[in-house]
Amino acid sequence: MEYEKGGKRTARRIRGSNMTRRRLTVLCTIVLAGVIPVSSVEASSDGSITFWTSDIEPDRVANQQAIIDAFTAETGIEVELVPVPEDDLPNLIVTNAASGDLPDVVATPLDFSIGWAEQGILDPEAAAGTVDMLGADTFNQQALALASIDGTPVAVPSDGWGQLLLYRTDLFEAAGLEAPQTLDDIVAAAEALHGDEFSGITMSTDPTGGFTQQTFEYLALANGCQLITDDEISLDSPECVDAISKYQQLVEYSPGTVQDVDTTRATYFAGDAAMIVWSPFILDEMAGLRNDALPTCDECADDPLFLANNTGLVAALSGGEGTEPAQYGSPSYFGIGAGADVEAAQQFVGYLLGDGYLDYLGVAPEGRFPMRTGTPEAPDSFIEGWTELSIGVDERVPFADIYGPEVVETLVNGAADFRRWGFEDGYGALVASLYTSLVVPQTLSRVLNEGMSPEDAAAQMQADAEQQLSDLG
Repeated sequence: MEYEKGGKRTARRIRGSNMTRRRLTVLCTIVLAGVIPVSSVEASSDGSITFWTSDIEPDRVANQQAIIDAFTAETGIEVELVPVPEDDLPNLIVTNAASGDLPDVVATPLDFSIGWAEQGILDPEAAAGTVDMLGADTFNQQALALASIDGTPVAVPSDGWGQLLLYRTDLFEAAGLEAPQTLDDIVAAAEALHGDEFSGITMSTDPTGGFTQQTFEYLALANGCQLITDDEISLDSPECVDAISKYQQLVEYSPGTVQDVDTTRATYFAGDAAMIVWSPFILDEMAGLRNDALPTCDECADDPLFLANNTGLVAALSGGEGTEPAQYGSPSYFGIGAGADVEAAQQFVGYLLGDGYLDYLGVAPEGRFPMRTGTPEAPDSFIEGWTELSIGVDERVPFADIYGPEVVETLVNGAADFRRWGFEDGYGALVASLYTSLVVPQTLSRVLNEGMSPEDAAAQMQADAEQQLSDLG
């Protein structure tokens, strides 16, 4: 196939370079563009450091400042907290790199970590030293692997969330259906429970946002569809064609209007769908603890916890026999900036992942699962502490008081199966490019609305990914 041949040559050429070569290539590009290379950034020497965070809501800023104040009282190291909107983070970090004013520590999602390390914005050696200091065995191993280059972590795992399939246990029981574990189970249940007034599932179909990409990637990973296989782009594989086909089938049992992150939740909260794919941030809202996103189902008027008590969770899904269960995971990290006061930055990150960790997770525990599970002396202490944290916005209730041990076990086990396209294969920059260009959701939209076949859609995704990989070279 023409697409495949061109992609194999491109993938082989790009992937053949090591971390040092990639970094030099990017730094050369920066210099040619007239930007000051980040290697010229001077380390701070006044006993103070800066910490960039994308948690910019007033209550979250106050929570983080309290943690910082406790750290300063213990160590004498001053920390300037700089709230940065997540959408502005990529541009601001590049701008500050050019002016020689990088943060000492930055909270970053996985999406940026590899690229920033390759550009010389982050200091992988400082991050790896921090991981060694705290104990590599105390971290979620998948989170470490996803943000590593040639086996070296480029940032320190902090917290994360994994995509979930949520389903109405009462409806499944009434229909005699078992809990869904595979994609075929989900398709069969959606068909069985779908009707004129009720949708079998509510699926994201919005081609303009990342939520459709996340939803599809979750199901695709379960189906064995990978962005990279044997160092080559593989979006036109039979597994990917089948994943697109199953997505198309599921949308047939979803509401006919365009569905996005907000409308899927609203549909499920209204009691109008039997299943939904969403992040665990839905859990406090489903329990009626956030006034601007309350459940509105008929039963919820008398029992605000109706949906919380009648919803089952599936974390890692399987495509069926021969495929291993996988869960789309979105871990976050603490990156140490190039030119940082490394010793002070490492102390601060160590505190955030030690004495201050549960306070840091407590900002939004339903979506901040600990990527450091415990200490060498108490390997599960942070997971155990996390289950006792309170969730909610307008009202806060201990997580364990609403969601019992079975839900906790599902979230814990799912975190061990976090997967993402491309990162473990060394193609983090390609993933970021695909997410930015919205290739996947826009191609899926052509399948759903224009009659494009799954085979042609997979070929189109393959061709676009190959072109973007070539452009990155």
